[in-house]
Amino acid sequence: MPAMHDFETWEPLLRILRADGARTPAAPDGHLAGRIGRHGWVRVPRRPRRGRADRAELDAVERVLRALADAEVGGVSFKAEISPTGATALHLLDPGPAVEPGFATPHPGALLLVEGALPEPWRRLPDPTPGALPSPSADPALLERTLRARVPGARGATEAEIATAEKRLGVTLPGELKVLHRVAAAGRRGRGGDEAAERLDRAVDCELLPLDRMYVAHAPTRPCAWRSAATQVVVTPPGAAVQGLVGSPGWIVFAVGGGGDPIAVDLTPGPRGALGQIVLLDHEQVIGAELLADSLTDLVVNGCREGRRDRRWDRPPPGARTDLASLTNPRAGVDPHLEVLTTGGWQGAPLSLVPVMGLPRLRTLAASPGTLADPLEIARLTALEFLELGPQDWRVLLDAGAVPRGLAAAAIEVHRDQDPLPVVELANEILALRDRPPITRTVLHGDLGPA
Repeated sequence: MPAMHDFETWEPLLRILRADGARTPAAPDGHLAGRIGRHGWVRVPRRPRRGRADRAELDAVERVLRALADAEVGGVSFKAEISPTGATALHLLDPGPAVEPGFATPHPGALLLVEGALPEPWRRLPDPTPGALPSPSADPALLERTLRARVPGARGATEAEIATAEKRLGVTLPGELKVLHRVAAAGRRGRGGDEAAERLDRAVDCELLPLDRMYVAHAPTRPCAWRSAATQVVVTPPGAAVQGLVGSPGWIVFAVGGGGDPIAVDLTPGPRGALGQIVLLDHEQVIGAELLADSLTDLVVNGCREGRRDRRWDRPPPGARTDLASLTNPRAGVDPHLEVLTTGGWQGAPLSLVPVMGLPRLRTLAASPGTLADPLEIARLTALEFLELGPQDWRVLLDAGAVPRGLAAAAIEVHRDQDPLPVVELANEILALRDRPPITRTVLHGDLGPA
């Protein structure tokens, strides 16, 4: 089987790219580029509309994917330079451990300048709720009677098994959750086999997890690319039942919903929430959770009632996130709690960052090319942990030695059709400032023959 760095591995795919390129408006410098990995592949320029991929294309892509799998490589970007005679130079770009892959582009994603660093929302811990109490609906005795009636003959977990689970999780399970597993532990089918298991899931209106598969939904259990995560803002309004967090040491996942979303007992509720309430972690969201029931008893006895979902956490407070256009309004002022500043599609004259200098919580700046009057003003934003700029603005900062020292991650904003090689060179300069592993380039040479 041809290997990842054999030209023959890529030749069928390159022939398809060349054929498509002849029928597609060329990229600015005539190059063909793309990214291929286990989650799919993209190409620049986009292929002409011709329906679904044909068998030859699927085979060509699968050939490369097998080579990547054999090399234990998750994905690579590439650029192909193909002359009219067919002489070809294929540049393979391996992002390495310090670069996230770009989204639907051959260009690098976020540059991780500090190993293991997480965006601020992913570091946020729950606010203390010392006065939180269980809901009046929490009734372990009623819960046990209801479960035994609905799932007769079910097999429960032993006290030793529950204690083992608590030790693994590092948390004491609340009383209702212990009752659930004492009466009918998931995976313990008891009399009736599969039918009993189905009755158990119907009894709690979700799919229960066995004790050894329960987990605490800390922030890392909801991964998100730095480029997106850095622009998120978390907040818990005074009237919220659920805290607006990415994850919490008090979210004990014990089941999954019909769409595969985790369902947890919440031991760190919001100001208006109840200790032990039941929440759902929506897979389409990375912040907050949705209130399903006031207690496990409430969930089992009454089910998930409509109108209970608490989504106030997904609306950041005014001023927490804004765009550069707001800086042109002298009456608006700047909120001292500003965390995220973006371009907001600004099309006017370049803007100054003077109005936001000295803000203690401004951690993210994402400015499109041409929107900043003086990129060197960035050096005076002392709280930045993420910075996204166009290549020219990065060049100004690098030449002046003015890249903020506190950055944990960075990104380069470029047009999708831009040649990836200069972008990679710039990314490696930024990575070198923190002695991070660079993006590596391997050049393969071959001949495709005349088109």
